[in-house]
Amino acid sequence: MEVREYVNSAYAERMNTQEMRKNFLIEKVFIPGEVTMTYSHVDRMIAGGITPTVKGLTLEAGKELGTSFFLERRELGIINIGGSGKITVDGEAFTVGPRDAFYISMGTKNLLFESTDTQNPAKFYFNSAPAHRACPTRLITLADAKHVALGSDVDGNKRVINQYIHPAVLETCQLVMGLTMLSPGSMWNTMPAHTHERRMEVYLYFDMPADRVVFHLMGKPDQTRHIVVRNEQAVISPSWSIHSGVGTGAYTFIWGMAGENQTFTDMDNIAMSDLK
Repeated sequence: MEVREYVNSAYAERMNTQEMRKNFLIEKVFIPGEVTMTYSHVDRMIAGGITPTVKGLTLEAGKELGTSFFLERRELGIINIGGSGKITVDGEAFTVGPRDAFYISMGTKNLLFESTDTQNPAKFYFNSAPAHRACPTRLITLADAKHVALGSDVDGNKRVINQYIHPAVLETCQLVMGLTMLSPGSMWNTMPAHTHERRMEVYLYFDMPADRVVFHLMGKPDQTRHIVVRNEQAVISPSWSIHSGVGTGAYTFIWGMAGENQTFTDMDNIAMSDLK
């Protein structure tokens, strides 16, 4: 488990490109046959990838958590961006197909992740946040999600926000997750920009060929920075930062949030005239 310490906005203004990437970018999320985990001190969010191949994989609590098992005091959200897979939760097996999501309750002790086809393995992307109460474990398919269409072709930001782990769909302690798909020809997300002073966010960008990138915009509205992000890489976005982006073509991204509340519209909008 890699640990990322908190970075305040004043220090971030002085960072160079490599320092920005080291502190906020997660370059390797999916490694065949392995579990990756990045533990952020920002709201204690853990983001990672589980890519089972020949053998099943488990989530283990390390010294960083100080608990006897991973979900002793945490909840877990998963979205599968690979082939079909299976997740066994305390002995009960669930098939999790491509673009399916899965919410797993605090208190779950035994987790096993497997791929249906080892040549086309599942890629379980996960976010985990601290929890103080248990909520029901549930599989959420793309059809089950709440779909919100936004943007336009004219503005280059036509997209559908699929809210999987969200109060409109199911109950959680604090974790919120979803998947946004941009339409062909659209490249912008979350512009005009905003901040979430009461919540942090993690973005995973994917569905991009090797020669495509996203310029992830972050920083205070009057001190913006960018990070070049490639396929299946993630960015940690603190609550003081905007989190917008533009790609060299269409892409898909997963957003996950934790913090004070779960109100999706609780944001501080930034006027275009105030961006610098």
